[in-house]
Amino acid sequence: MERRKFLTGAAIAGAGAAAIPFAAPAIAQERKEMTIVSTWPRDFPGLGISAQRLAARITELSEGRLTTKYFAAGERVGAFDSFDEVASGNAQAYIAADYYWKGKHPGFAYFTSVPLGMTTSEWNAWIKFAGGQALWDEMSGEYGLKALACGATGTQMGGWFNKEVNSAEDLKGLKMRIPGLGGDVMAKLGASPVSLPGGQIYENLVSGAIDATEWVGPYNDYFMKFYEAAKYYYYPGMHEPGGGLAFGMNKSWWESLSKWEQAVITAACMEEHAAQYEEAMALNGTYLNKMVTENGVILKEFNDDIYDSFAEAALEVFEETRDHSPLAAKINDAFQKNLREIGGWTRIAEIAFSNQRNRVLGIEG
Repeated sequence: MERRKFLTGAAIAGAGAAAIPFAAPAIAQERKEMTIVSTWPRDFPGLGISAQRLAARITELSEGRLTTKYFAAGERVGAFDSFDEVASGNAQAYIAADYYWKGKHPGFAYFTSVPLGMTTSEWNAWIKFAGGQALWDEMSGEYGLKALACGATGTQMGGWFNKEVNSAEDLKGLKMRIPGLGGDVMAKLGASPVSLPGGQIYENLVSGAIDATEWVGPYNDYFMKFYEAAKYYYYPGMHEPGGGLAFGMNKSWWESLSKWEQAVITAACMEEHAAQYEEAMALNGTYLNKMVTENGVILKEFNDDIYDSFAEAALEVFEETRDHSPLAAKINDAFQKNLREIGGWTRIAEIAFSNQRNRVLGIEG
């Protein structure tokens, strides 16, 4: 009898609980406005659309408590002025590739991508689970910033060239748009690296102001119409084998947020970091085929001799980076250690499998 009373009471209590809406933890109703600046033009396929999607998602996830105002490159400040705009507190966040700031400190390059470095999946592992985020926090913190990964392009193409590149000699005197430490590698091989915002590359390539350019991959590059000025499309890109983009925030502003607000921003960044990479993986093959079959693009692979030259130059660049400062050496050494550990597993697992899979199934590029 007592058991029947207990069960009846529990059922009534359960029914009552189901009828009462779940009470979420109390969250301050204060709404905050978040100004975001970007290094990408508005509605820019791939990178620009991803940035706009992230800005909108933060507002959506926070149910309007964090209202974002997004400014594409040139709408509030120039693309390469985004860093100072956020560090000064004039805006709360930027969306960019952190290697754009290597002139401020070369350590920033490792938090986008470096020559012969990690693929996106390897870089993600380092950032999230092998100490990379802590080093990023240390690096950014010196400039009053807090950064989170918010996008990834995957392994990039080697770039567009207006002539064939059959040896390292062919790179000498070449004016190429290529930022980051990859640009330093090209300089050691006799090229003249140029750093240009994305929105200015096409006009410089068409006019002949530059002879070559890297950008991202077929999906992004197709809409840039580089094939109108340079027919040779080289792979794989030694300069950006993977890595990520940055959602760089003013550190004081970030620390003023509640834990819930920080969690919302972190979740939105992680979501978009995955989405941009997956979007590129889904569409790169389609757009590569379009450019080859419809636009006469000639696909070429860098030969081993050229890659050997890239490697020799990259090792020099890494040593020079280490010499910059104790923090630069600390970041480089941690990166290189994890590259070898994580990369060793990648070779045994993913690379060995994909090579065998493609062989037996006859999968070709």
